Amino acid sequence: MPAGNPFPILGADYPLATISGPAPRIGSVLVKPASAVCNLDCEYCFYLDREADPYRDLPARIMPDAVLERLVDGFLFYSYPVSVFAFQGGEPTLAGLSFFEKLIEFQKKFGRRGQAISNSIQTNGILLDDAWCSFLRQYEFLAGISLDGPEEIHDRYRVNRAGHPTWRKVIEAVERMQKHRAEFNILCVVSQANVGKPRELYRFFRSIGAEHLQFIPLAEFHPDGTPMPFTITPEQYGRFLCELFDAWWPDRRRVRIRFFDNLAEALAGIKPGSCTLHEGCDSYVVVEYNGDVYPCDFFVESGWKLGNLMVDSFAEIARRQRRQSFASKKALPHEECRACEFFSVCRGGCPKLRHGPRRNFGDLDYFCAAYKMIFSRAVGPLRRDVEKILGANRNAAVLPGPY
Repeated sequence: MPAGNPFPILGADYPLATISGPAPRIGSVLVKPASAVCNLDCEYCFYLDREADPYRDLPARIMPDAVLERLVDGFLFYSYPVSVFAFQGGEPTLAGLSFFEKLIEFQKKFGRRGQAISNSIQTNGILLDDAWCSFLRQYEFLAGISLDGPEEIHDRYRVNRAGHPTWRKVIEAVERMQKHRAEFNILCVVSQANVGKPRELYRFFRSIGAEHLQFIPLAEFHPDGTPMPFTITPEQYGRFLCELFDAWWPDRRRVRIRFFDNLAEALAGIKPGSCTLHEGCDSYVVVEYNGDVYPCDFFVESGWKLGNLMVDSFAEIARRQRRQSFASKKALPHEECRACEFFSVCRGGCPKLRHGPRRNFGDLDYFCAAYKMIFSRAVGPLRRDVEKILGANRNAAVLPGPY
């Protein structure tokens, strides 16, 4: 491959085997417009500079216009009438505002009458100036802004490439988003810096006007399977969720917490928004900056590559044997899961958290004990609330808000 080639798409992994007959549809795309490149250097980041990154030594890791156009054209054709795009990194705003303006142009060009298109972006917020916020508001992007709590908590691990704190810039981004009335939620990583402070975190996020919250448990492991220092234990996470639930319950009609949203959806018989609670891992695909496609954000590795959009259609990618093989990892039986009263909700947890410690998809989810703690605490009240809401809305096609 010539040095600097931004399209390293063909190689020994072509052609890729496909299955015969129908395949589960790809429900959404998670796009990496700047690959794993980031303007922060968070101590706990699993994605930046990892050895398994297929692109770590390649320059120019920004998605070219040709790849973006092929992505939009192909996915809008495949996913009609509902098309869901999510942008993540690394840091996706490093692709530049002009990249996202081209995205909108292509969506207008290739979208068809009656097609519903939604866009979201997950960002550290550092580059969100007035122009960005105005754009996100105008085109109704949902922005997930990473913020781990009050200043001393957030800055424990989330620093820039020079090692300087970032909390003040993120708070300014939140305030700017509010000024522009742009929709956002908070993405809070639960680490050793804040796992013992769920009520303090909840009060803080409420104090800055955040009403949509997502808490992401941190679990990263050394090659020998031992947890890294910032990783939380299952018991810590279980206590965190139980205390968070108690703090949130009186506000449940005003504040949305994604974990509890998803649990309520599962109890209502609706497919949860989080793939962790799905029966298989085939609800979305990851699209890298050069058009390479993978089955999961946690497994952007050469062995799981499904194809490339410059040579493959989404219909072809959906039928890859590797996609089916990856999806089946979630369904690997475990003795404890078979006997667990919560299996119909949990569905075995996340393959990343089963595979992480010992590189074995057949293991229990690392946070299994935490799930049992929160399900024991929350399933009863949530089920009663869901039944009450559904009872008052028998004709509703979906579970009414605020869940």
